[in-house]
Amino acid sequence: MIKGLGRAVLLGYAVIIAAPLYFVFISVFKSSQAFFARPLGWPEPFTLDNIVSVFREQPMGRYFLNSLQVTFSTVLMEPLLGSLIAYAIYRFGGKLGGFLFAFYTAGLIVPSQVNMLPIYSLAHQLGWSDRLYGLILISAAMLLPVSVFMLTGFMRLISREILEAGSIDGAGEWTLYWRVALPLSAPSLAATATFLLVMVWNDLLIPMLLLNSKSKLTAAACRAAVPRGICNRLSGSAGGRSRDGACLWQLYSYSCSASSWRA
Repeated sequence: MIKGLGRAVLLGYAVIIAAPLYFVFISVFKSSQAFFARPLGWPEPFTLDNIVSVFREQPMGRYFLNSLQVTFSTVLMEPLLGSLIAYAIYRFGGKLGGFLFAFYTAGLIVPSQVNMLPIYSLAHQLGWSDRLYGLILISAAMLLPVSVFMLTGFMRLISREILEAGSIDGAGEWTLYWRVALPLSAPSLAATATFLLVMVWNDLLIPMLLLNSKSKLTAAACRAAVPRGICNRLSGSAGGRSRDGACLWQLYSYSCSASSWRA
């Protein structure tokens, strides 16, 4: 009974997730007339004009390259920095380790929106505004509490006897970290990197705050700008109708990114 109820809840949740995706998918490949005539029907005729127009009017390739650069640079930095701090917290232990852990994880309490003005002011003073490397460094700093929180839990699972055996053999702290703790934490590093990759790729707030040039925008940040240009034609065309059903996809992506930051 309970098992069947659980499956029903999961099925209902899957339908809630799949229904908007289905609507967005079929709308992208519809013409204007087909979209307004049959909003939920299958695309007839099937057209790629909406997608072509988005790539023609916006440098989407540049946006995706910027996102790749920012995402992978940040994700490469985070596990290394986070694991160093997590290892130090684990090795210190006691009150000092607890204080350091609480200090870093306290950053999870503060919403990103609260830090907008200080971040912008600092980036402007350092000359990092409208610079991808500035976005990378600031994103890495803001996500450091997340990586420390995740990796510290995994580091605490490492047996102290293994590290003590290495110390007896003459290994220093750096050797213990690099050759013992880090390899044993490989699964946790992969999990943390995957989690952070999704967060950085979908990041909307910080790129919009720091990037001004169109050529520097990321794929997430451009999703806040592309709908404005496309949807202006939606309201300005005859009868409020536009040939660009791709607007729905951009609006859906924008809303997902915005909701992820609100959460």
